[in-house]
This record gives sequence, structure tokens and C-alpha cells, in this order.
Amino acid sequence: MKTRLFHLHALSALHCGTGQSAGVVDLPIARAKATKLPMVPGSSLRGVLRDEVAREDVATLFGPTNTDDDANSIAQLGSGDTSFAGACAVGDATLLTLPVRCLAGVVCYATSPFILSRYARDLRRADLQVPDVVDPGQSQVAVPPQSVNRVEGKVVLEDLDLTAREDAAAAQWAKMLAGVAYPDDKDAQEDFTKRFAVLPDDVMDFLSETGTEVRARIAVDSKTGTVKTGALWYEENLPAESLLWGVFAVTASLRQDDQRGEDDLAKAVPTCTLLQLGGKAGVGRGLVRFLASRVGA
Repeated sequence: MKTRLFHLHALSALHCGTGQSAGVVDLPIARAKATKLPMVPGSSLRGVLRDEVAREDVATLFGPTNTDDDANSIAQLGSGDTSFAGACAVGDATLLTLPVRCLAGVVCYATSPFILSRYARDLRRADLQVPDVVDPGQSQVAVPPQSVNRVEGKVVLEDLDLTAREDAAAAQWAKMLAGVAYPDDKDAQEDFTKRFAVLPDDVMDFLSETGTEVRARIAVDSKTGTVKTGALWYEENLPAESLLWGVFAVTASLRQDDQRGEDDLAKAVPTCTLLQLGGKAGVGRGLVRFLASRVGA
């Protein structure tokens, strides 16, 4: 199997939750166990991605949801075999850049050496050449020369004051990620590039914990038109404009009547499509662009 990458670009606040609380936030977002970085579970993505695939390719890529229920529908597509596995495996999506409030330039798209090194590892597995991983140094931030986030040599993120340092590799990463997030929009690429920054790992770790959105929600009593007693809770969201990445893999078809190889089947996965991920769809959460790479195809 070949390594294939996908990216998720959040168009609205994104809530892929854990279903339980371990602190003051009633409904926190999902995070990786070891790193505590925000993530989107592959199981959440796989389900909605299934709905975007052409009907004739759904069972081949994702397998029958229920062999009894799908027996008739699969037979209509020309197969009597209802016990095959799907050919597509979708991994978790991990945070790549986080939009952070900035004193200059309004917002900064932040990442860190740890995140970039993990991302670079997956890029190399996909046979891509990548820029050198940037290490901004303690209490510093690496920015492209055209950065608009600097004021008097400083980058102020939330209440953090960091020394700005121009870095050629940061400019290369900014240009590369801008092309990933906005493949057909030159103006958006330019805007992303001038707001990109590489932060120290400890600063990025702090911001990934505190820089997410926490919104208060209530439930209204339909009879009285007022808030139900005790119906106040807090939800955590990954902010709009967050960028995540993950890996997916496609094997040759495992259906007896479908002889397509992995390269042909990979073409059935949408290259760019709008998805709704996670909960709270009714209040506008979870709109993302799914961007699949043809790297390695």
C-alpha cells in the first residue's frame, strides 16, 4: 500500500467530542492520549466520507455496513459476496496549524517543531521532499519575511510575548501549507503565508490547551420559552481555520467481482469535498473541507 495524505480545513468551529468531561468543560474535544493535541478520530471521518463516495464504490471501499441488510443492495451491484472487508482505511487527523489571536495581524496560524517533524515523516513516506524542520528557540517564534504578525520585533499571541525571528525554512513551510489549504486560491495562499509562524513546542502545547473555543450552551423550555432548570453547559470547539492532517490507505479490491487495483480505487476517494464532522451540526459546527492528496498514486 502507498501512503496517501488527507487534510481537513475547518470552515466553522469543530466539535468532535469525547462524550465525557474530566474538568470544567462539560463537553471537551477529542485529543491524542500522549500529546494532548486536538484530533479528529478516523472513525468520525470514515462514516461521513462514506456518504460522499459514488454508490457503486461505497461497498468496495468501506465494506458492507451490515451483511444481512446489505445483501440485496450488493447483489444488485453484481456481487453475491457480502462478507468482504473494505479496501479503504482512514487514520486519525491531527492538528497541523492552529489559528491564534494576535496583537498584530489579527490572527496567526501557529504550529511547532514537534508537529512539523511528525508531518514531515508522513510526507516523506509519501515520497515528497519537505523543508527542514524549524526550531525557533526558547521564547522565540520563526516567521516568514513577509509576516504581518510582528510589532517592534515581537509577536504577541494571546498574552504571550515572543521574539520574532525571520526564517527561510518557515517561509518554505508557509508556502507549502498555503498550497495545501487553498489549492486554487492565490489570494488566500498569500494571506496564510504572511500569518504563519512556528512556535516553541511548549508554547504550542499551552496554546493547544487554552486557545480553543469554549462556548456556553443552554436548552430552552418549549412551554415557557425560558432556560430549562440546570440546562447550562460548556462545549469546547476547535476554532475555524484550523488545519489538520492524516493518512489514509487503499488496497486492491477485496470483492470477488471487482478486480480494481489500489491506484484505480484511490481515484474513487473525493479529492476535495465539503463534510460535516462531529456533533452540533444544527448550530453550524463541523463544516470542513476534506482535501485528499494523490501523492503516491
